[in-house]
Amino acid sequence: MKESLKELLDLLDLEQIENDIFRGRSPQDRQQRVFGGQVAGQALVAAGRTVPVNRPVHSLHAYFIRPGDPSVPIVYTVDRVRDGRSFTTRRVSAIQHGKVIFTLSASFQIVEDGPAHLAPMPQGARPETLPTSHERLAVLFGERFAEEFVRRRPFDVRHATPLTWEAAKDPELKTPESKVWLRVDGDLPDDPLLHVCLMTYASDMTLLDTVLLNHGLAWGDKRTMGASLDHAMWFHRPFRADQWLLYAQDTPAAGGARGLARGQVFTEEGELVVSVMQEGLIRVTEPDR
Repeated sequence: MKESLKELLDLLDLEQIENDIFRGRSPQDRQQRVFGGQVAGQALVAAGRTVPVNRPVHSLHAYFIRPGDPSVPIVYTVDRVRDGRSFTTRRVSAIQHGKVIFTLSASFQIVEDGPAHLAPMPQGARPETLPTSHERLAVLFGERFAEEFVRRRPFDVRHATPLTWEAAKDPELKTPESKVWLRVDGDLPDDPLLHVCLMTYASDMTLLDTVLLNHGLAWGDKRTMGASLDHAMWFHRPFRADQWLLYAQDTPAAGGARGLARGQVFTEEGELVVSVMQEGLIRVTEPDR
């Protein structure tokens, strides 16, 4: 198992310090704010640990309120909003320095039968035919940068569409759609909540990139800054995060220094398993001369 994946699994294994109170930490090499996918994944772990295992999560809605400080632990408090016959509702607050930095509401449901249909998976290249992130980034930034970037990422990510940095250099590559294959870089135990929490983490890695891709912008271009504002996910079917998943993303709107992006996650067999929506802050300034 890749070392970065071992560390992520450790980050998601929260310490329980009291009934419905948990504590999490951030990677030691994280220098700025806490990654949004991390706090969302940890908050879902906290909620899930207060719910019977026969009630899988079916949706979550979250708000990023303040930047997280990676140098201190995050305390997660769980409010048991409702325990019904079919549905369970939890509200989680992530707290640092005495202030709430993030809130999450999650709903869990017993497994039931009912009408079923799924949107079809978009056509595109298979993951094994695509260049690795290391190969794509080495062309753009050199071998040393690519090696360090991929070493720190616990997911194998392969883009079937242009990278934001490629579109920033070539305006003809700009597009409102992005397709990314991903899976964790190692084998996982058979814990459904763990797979869901890992996808929650991964869902924040590339989603706002789709907004940038449509405008020829890129993180690190010295004029673009952004942050996740809110995040919503719906879980339709069980899946494994250690098997290839296609994350098909697009951006329907942007304005007012905000960009909206949505995503659909498919298994290799073409089954839609997760839907995602996110709005993010995106500010563009003129670079310093």
